[in-house]
This record gives sequence, C-alpha cells and structure tokens, in this order.
Amino acid sequence: MRAEHRTTTAPPPQSGPGDATAVAHPNIALVKYWGKRDEQLVLPRVDSLSMTLDIYPTTTRVRLAPDADHDHVTLGGVPAEGEALRRVVSFLDLVRARAGRPLRAVVDSHNTVPTGAGLASSASGFAALAVAAAAAYGLDLDATAHSRLARRGSGSASRSIFAGFALWHAGPPTATPAQADLGSYAEPVPAPGLDPALVIAVVNAGPKAVSSREAMRRTVDTSPLYEPWALSSRDDLSEMRAALARADLDAVGEIAERNALGMHATMLAARPAVRYLAPATLTVLDSVLQLRRDGVSAYATMDAGPNVKVLCHRADADRVAHTLRGAAPGGPVLVAGPGRGARLLPEDTQ
Repeated sequence: MRAEHRTTTAPPPQSGPGDATAVAHPNIALVKYWGKRDEQLVLPRVDSLSMTLDIYPTTTRVRLAPDADHDHVTLGGVPAEGEALRRVVSFLDLVRARAGRPLRAVVDSHNTVPTGAGLASSASGFAALAVAAAAAYGLDLDATAHSRLARRGSGSASRSIFAGFALWHAGPPTATPAQADLGSYAEPVPAPGLDPALVIAVVNAGPKAVSSREAMRRTVDTSPLYEPWALSSRDDLSEMRAALARADLDAVGEIAERNALGMHATMLAARPAVRYLAPATLTVLDSVLQLRRDGVSAYATMDAGPNVKVLCHRADADRVAHTLRGAAPGGPVLVAGPGRGARLLPEDTQ
C-alpha cells in the first residue's frame, strides 16, 4: 500500500473515539490466488491458502478529522500520492459508506516489508488499514467481516486478518454481486502438530517492472496455460488441507512448490510473457533441490516477484538459511514462523 489529492499539514491528533491503531503481518500463499473474476469487488477465480508470518509488520493509525476537506495519508512518513493514495482513499470511502459517517481521516502507515517486490506488503497494509479504519469509524465487525472488508483493498489482505494458516474462499462464481461479496472471505485453517518455518531469500527488494494487477490481467486474458492451472489448483487446495490436518510438512511443501511453479508457468506463457524469475532465483531454486537430495525437507514457493520463500521444519531453518545465503549472496535471508492475525493496539500504545 503506497500511496492525487493535495497534501497539506495534517490536523492535530485526536484522542478517544475516532482514533485507532492496528498492526498486521504479511502472508505467503502456499496455494496461490492468481487472477480476478471481478476487479471492483476483488473476487478471485480460485480459492487460496496461506501462512501469515511473524515478521514484517505494518502499523497503521487512522484518526478522524472533522474539519478536513480531504484525507491526509502518509506512508513511512512520506505524503502518499498517485495510485497508492487513490487506493487508500477509495478504501476509506468504502468504510465511510458502510459506517454512514462522511468524515475525512488522517492515515499514518508504516510498512517494514519492501513494497511491490512480491513480499505481500499490500496484504499487511490493507489488513491493518481495514481493522484501524473500521474501529475509527465505529464499525463493529467480527473477523469474517474484517476479512471481507480487507479484501476490497487487496485480495491477499483478507488472509492476513488471521493467524497461522488461512483459506480465502473465492465465493460462488454465479452469484449476484451482493451474494458474491458475502461469500468471499478468509477463515483460519487448523494445522495441529505442524511446526514450520518459512525462510525468505530476498533476491531483489526493488519494485517489479510489471505490477501484479497487470500481470494477472495479462495471464488470464492471454495464457493458454491459465485455465489448466486453475483447475489443478482446486485439487492442490484439497490436498493441502488434508496435508495440514495430518501435519505432513513434506506433502504441504510438495503441493506448494508445484502450485507456485505452475503459476509462474502460466505467466511465462502469457502474450507477451511476464517473467519474474531472475537468474538468482533459479540459483536459489537449485539450492533447494540440493537440500532435498541431502535429506532436508525444504520446498520453494514464489509470489509475483523474484524472491524465494522456502518452507521447512523449524528445526532445519538455520541450515536452510545458511544454504540460501550461499546461493544468493548479498541479499538478506530472513526466517519467519507462523504469525498473529491483524489486531487493534491498546490506546496507550498509539
């Protein structure tokens, strides 16, 4: 979430009602969402399943500004502008309409994850914004309603509402818009007995040349491999849920790796092709294969970007991280575990 509106000095802070701060973490999809069937409602073509991380939190404060004539948005201390600002203001318009309160707001958001690099910055950003904005405007929402709301800002944000593993339902494909909106939300998926880590090799933290939105549109519209992948993804999801239930990390990893590689194959077959995989990405993927040959349960997944995330047992995380540092020297390698869901912060921490 980054942020055409004017930028002026923000009104002074308010305390009490109308002022809320929330924190949320990114999530990494193990069964991917790729492609929308409705861009306005942000309805995906397929279900997806992810793991919320315990690193890279986004903290967002929303406070109402009764005397302001437009929203004030800063991201990382910098006034937001362009498309990023438009997305935040559009999201606030949605919250205002639901709350029946037209007041403008001051939004101050701090992301610790690189933006636009395929590391799920929009997931944590809009999950935090959804929880904070709902509270500031007086909406009393449960977790499911927060998930539906967060989805309107960024689809993957629907999953960051929940801790650990979460399933985002695409919703009924032939429903009316109102029914489809109600039917598309995330929910937690139990994984008792599983103690995973996700080791992240940041090959390139810079913004992507082709945005995820453009890449999705191009893939869905032009790739002959997209529909076969979408069909197989449904099977992947069913098998993934069963593997999580029996705490079978090898099965979870195998499904995640094939699903991610299949998604990137659909992009490579788009016309023109969308290629996020860099030479260093392939080197890291080769190192993951070698880890498995050496007896380590390690499986790769990738989102719309060159960076590689490797699922493994928590006990193997240090060895996996050491291997990835050797495969991609110079870039940071981070170890994450399952993280908490989006939540409001107490008033005394705001």
